Amino acid sequence: MRSKTEIIPHGLIENKIFVIRGHRVMLDFHLAELYGVSTKSLNLAVRRNVKRFPGDFTFQLTGEEFGQLKEILRFQFETSK
Repeated sequence: MRSKTEIIPHGLIENKIFVIRGHRVMLDFHLAELYGVSTKSLNLAVRRNVKRFPGDFTFQLTGEEFGQLKEILRFQFETSK
């Protein structure tokens, strides 16, 4: 887990922001990575505390959106090797 005072490089976050449905978003597994927790734990915490988040904080990707994002992530992964 990251310390509360640790500074995360700007580029590390910027590369994990995507535009979906006209909104800038981060995927759950990227947020979990930044917070140093598992994706499952992050999603569970959000579900248990849903009233603490704005209504548009989370949404489910459609199959088409997921496919497009998967291609983008695959491309980024290949170029970062």
